[in-house]
Amino acid sequence: MNLRERKKLAAWRAIRAAAMRLFEEQGYEATTIEQIAAAANVSRATFFNYFAGKEAVVLDRDPEAHDQWRALLEARPVDEPLWTSLTAVLLDYVESQRDSMPLNHRLKAQSPALAQSAHAFGDQLRTDLRTWVLGRVSGDDTLIATLQLNLALAASMTAYQSWQVDEDFDVLTRRSKQCLDQAGAGVANPASL
Repeated sequence: MNLRERKKLAAWRAIRAAAMRLFEEQGYEATTIEQIAAAANVSRATFFNYFAGKEAVVLDRDPEAHDQWRALLEARPVDEPLWTSLTAVLLDYVESQRDSMPLNHRLKAQSPALAQSAHAFGDQLRTDLRTWVLGRVSGDDTLIATLQLNLALAASMTAYQSWQVDEDFDVLTRRSKQCLDQAGAGVANPASL
């Protein structure tokens, strides 16, 4: 990354950090773009150079997040059982969100519009994960691999949906593991389709 790119990344992160601090202090709905720009020491126009709007501050992925996500996928051994890989990737992903997910979760609970917009972010992760899974299998294994992927995603979503905004992040990590372990019990003894 050259100097210009590093400066842009630093500015993106500074604006986001200022916004998240304000959202935490006064709530998502009460915070204005002007307040975010002032807190980040940038102009309103500069804010819009980095983010399409207030929702984007919460929902846009860090510019390096995709590389981190890809690294989680690529770290799994090719000969590892798919369920083991899926479980490890999803648990590692949750852990990588320890610093940001609790506040994002509270903000989505406060703003239904923001919660609805969050689905696009999850869609990209699911697409990446599906591509990765299908790249590991072929032929008849595709059906079982897709079933395992959907089951793992459902287990992860169940853990997230049961996580209350006033609960500690460790509750989410425990529930994620519990749900994936429970779903994995069925994967260990699959019936023939």
